[in-house]
Amino acid sequence: MPTGDSSGSPATDYAVALLASLVDAGVREVVVSPGSRSQAVALAAAEFERAGRVRLRVRIDERSAGFLALGLAVETGVPAVVVTTSGTAVANLHPAVLEAHHSGVPMVLVTADRPVELRGIGSNQTTVQPGLFGPAVPVVHDLEAPLTGVVDVVGVRRLALDAVAAALGRPGDDGERRSPGPVQLNLALREPLSAAVGQLPEARPEPQHRASPSSVLRLAVDEVPGTVVVAGHAAGDRAEELARQLGAPLVAEVSSGAHFGPNLALGWRTLLGEPELGGAVRRVVVLGHPTLSRQVPALLRGSGLEVVVVHGDAVEPYDPSRTATVVDAVEVAAGGDAGDRAHRAWVGRWVHAGRAVVGDGDAAPDLVAATSEEAAQRREFLRGEVDLLRRPVTRRSLAEALWRVTWPHDRLVLGASRLIREVDEVVPGKRVPVHANRGLAGIDGTVATATGIALASQLDASRPGVTRVLLGDLTLLHDVGSLLFGEGEVRPRLQVVVGNDGGGTIFDGLEVSATAPADALRRVQFTPQGVLLEHLARAYGWTYVRAATRAELDQALARPADGPVLVEVPLAR
Repeated sequence: MPTGDSSGSPATDYAVALLASLVDAGVREVVVSPGSRSQAVALAAAEFERAGRVRLRVRIDERSAGFLALGLAVETGVPAVVVTTSGTAVANLHPAVLEAHHSGVPMVLVTADRPVELRGIGSNQTTVQPGLFGPAVPVVHDLEAPLTGVVDVVGVRRLALDAVAAALGRPGDDGERRSPGPVQLNLALREPLSAAVGQLPEARPEPQHRASPSSVLRLAVDEVPGTVVVAGHAAGDRAEELARQLGAPLVAEVSSGAHFGPNLALGWRTLLGEPELGGAVRRVVVLGHPTLSRQVPALLRGSGLEVVVVHGDAVEPYDPSRTATVVDAVEVAAGGDAGDRAHRAWVGRWVHAGRAVVGDGDAAPDLVAATSEEAAQRREFLRGEVDLLRRPVTRRSLAEALWRVTWPHDRLVLGASRLIREVDEVVPGKRVPVHANRGLAGIDGTVATATGIALASQLDASRPGVTRVLLGDLTLLHDVGSLLFGEGEVRPRLQVVVGNDGGGTIFDGLEVSATAPADALRRVQFTPQGVLLEHLARAYGWTYVRAATRAELDQALARPADGPVLVEVPLAR
């Protein structure tokens, strides 16, 4: 039904109607980057924030804005709206859009554009925006510029509800499965590009719901134990539950959401290569997106193996062999005893062997010496403990220290660097929320994503949680613009811990390091850098802490966090 209320700018009237409908569909977060063509939407968003109906986040860089929206959606499960002006501003969303697409994270892109009469004639800041993201955004609406102040409110509402539903993964009109992900509303706007926003429409909430699984496979507990459950990124705690129900060891990456429980097998990279363990596997059930090893895809490509892949939210099922049974969900059929002696022994062999592989980062303290009646023995024990605290931080001790201080009310975000693999290999099971951008496993936008997670997880001011980010120096520098919090922007409790080894040491462990000339490898792969992170932190208004020893690191991680803190940890190459 059209409305006759007019602000004097059709762009503003349409922007108000569109935002009102998106809010009615459940959207609560709007991320805006400044621009002329998008001003009507941005200013309308400010009015909705003033009315307490959205939370507005402003970022000057669209790439940071996109990843911020990604982090907000990861934490809340609800798509955030990202608003950009036209031209290259839209293209700068592409890295975040690709990550959201491959990870199945909902997002609504409102991209301002020129009207049809200004397209294809060389107009300033004008390019082909509909379809710019290719298959990463399968749902695109190229919206004609409104000509008058009369807005078809019913049509706009239907558009907004459908856009949010599509972002959440509702099946299309053809009934086919659709993964959650980005949706683009390309909004052409004519001058006058904005006017004063009048009274906002009344709220008419109509929340959307995710689609239910369409294909469910019933799995039986195997008579002779031989099943392993693999939990890749974002598998969720269902993987841990399934491992217990099947009497199977659990191979769980640290960002799987299932890195805990009695069936968790540590040191699994080694175990998968051992004939009596990995060689005895006859069935693998995969949940989530495994990305942190070569051993898992090698296992799944093995002959004579039954592979079941639970698709989940990711756009592509993880199927290296291309022979897996792919389903939306699995259930365990009645019958069979996952707790019998044979299954307990099967799980126990994996669990105990894994503990032996990982071992202890440091020798256990000599409690006999600590409590000895001999003063000399006690002094020697104390000297050893002090010496341990004075040691330089290693990658393993950094991973263990960060894991030790993180609890369920906290959030841990891991950047794509050598350090995420260190954490994945050595930390014990603990049920804490861990995230990493593993859809495409790029280093893009880690700080921005973590900021979104922090902002969303700390909406309740009474919650004590801290969001900690562990990344390498290059991953930080790749997203340095996301350190900027503009005037009036919320500054969350955020610790960004940078393992600084002066470059990309992850390449030291690849085959290329054995064949490439050392000077060429150093320049084009290691890419050495000498940025003064202390100056960088202070330029952006962050608190800076340097932690070169284990004692300094423990102190830095334990300090009360009332805003963003950059913790630099020097590491040897």
